[in-house]
Amino acid sequence: MFDQLEALIAARAGGSAPLVKAPFVFQVHPRQLERWLEETWADARRAPQLQTSSGQTLAFVDPKVIDVLGFPTLPFMAELPDSGLFGNVAVARASSAAGLPILWHHLIYAYLVESTGIVDIVAQVLRRIVGGETLGALSPESLAWARATEQLFFRDPPEFAITGVVSEVRANARENRRFAYKRFFGLPLPHEIPEAWRPQGVPVDWNALMGAGWNPDFRQKWTDLLRQVWIGSENINNSGGPNPVDPKYIAMLCHALHDMFANRRRGGALAREEFAYVSMLNWFHLTVDSNTPIVSDLQGAASSPADRLAAIADRVGLRSAPRSRELFELARPTSTILRGIEMGLFDTAAGARALYQPGTQIEADMITIVNNWQSATGDYVKEQRAAVTPGSRPTPAQPVRAPSPGVLASTEGTAQPVPRS
Repeated sequence: MFDQLEALIAARAGGSAPLVKAPFVFQVHPRQLERWLEETWADARRAPQLQTSSGQTLAFVDPKVIDVLGFPTLPFMAELPDSGLFGNVAVARASSAAGLPILWHHLIYAYLVESTGIVDIVAQVLRRIVGGETLGALSPESLAWARATEQLFFRDPPEFAITGVVSEVRANARENRRFAYKRFFGLPLPHEIPEAWRPQGVPVDWNALMGAGWNPDFRQKWTDLLRQVWIGSENINNSGGPNPVDPKYIAMLCHALHDMFANRRRGGALAREEFAYVSMLNWFHLTVDSNTPIVSDLQGAASSPADRLAAIADRVGLRSAPRSRELFELARPTSTILRGIEMGLFDTAAGARALYQPGTQIEADMITIVNNWQSATGDYVKEQRAAVTPGSRPTPAQPVRAPSPGVLASTEGTAQPVPRS
């Protein structure tokens, strides 16, 4: 997303002296950024599609959904002014130099980054900037960041924008994201909406509207998958004695998660929401991913995103999440793996082995996730809790029942999800 745009701009600038301090993307006019988001959405139709062994075609996002929700492509409406950036430094399309479209992160990326508390911290920073002088004098680069951040993410989007997921039939923007996370992952954010940002009036019973259209078993199945992959990683070179790893069971878990997400995406549901929320949280993540001008102006320079965010939060009287370091570390690799699961890459025993086969980026991502998930959530991954009563059996490596994706939401009445056993 925006980090990819930053890389594109830096590459186009070449060795010439930059017009502004890096990151360049924070100095781009918000109207141009909004146009770039439209191009990124539209260009995703060119993403490679995969064919499964059964002949099913798997797409990143259904091209029909991309077209019907995106900017008009009729010849008489498609000619718009070029979205040139910095005059001679132009990024007229979202495509990279390799000709591949820029594809956005999975919704889990937005969930993990927002769990750090970064949205409320950035909002408070902007309130201080526009409302007074308690943060001191800011550089021109920080003022440009503040303007773009406010106009892109803290106001109603431009009419008919692909990121326009705010309206009278929806809840407060913060609640919108929370219900998207619940529908996909069954997970709440670890912090409440601050009093100053809570919606006014009678709250909407979104649970009733959601019905059974959510995934209450995601966390259980995902943690089990991480545990099984860790077992595989531990025993990959085990040539003698019993080997507890079962790639077929790992494939079953991946297929269950694949079906679980597919149920939520039927008919293009949550496609725009995912794009909008991931774009927003990627901008915030990029803000603290290095010692950017706004970080430096707020005296938050540090060696990691978590430390920068903590310093900025302290400056405006807030606190970031205690496990922000792990959450930032999890965001990108977890997004990559869940995208692969949704694309059916690990639905066979051969594909599942790639999750713990040494020497690949997939395995490196899984080890990063395994190393951080338990600390971030408290879910046991690398070891099972010991039996608590004398004579009782330890928790088995594999549960008694095979994983299932639950049920589809009912269009008549209220269907119930499959209960946990």
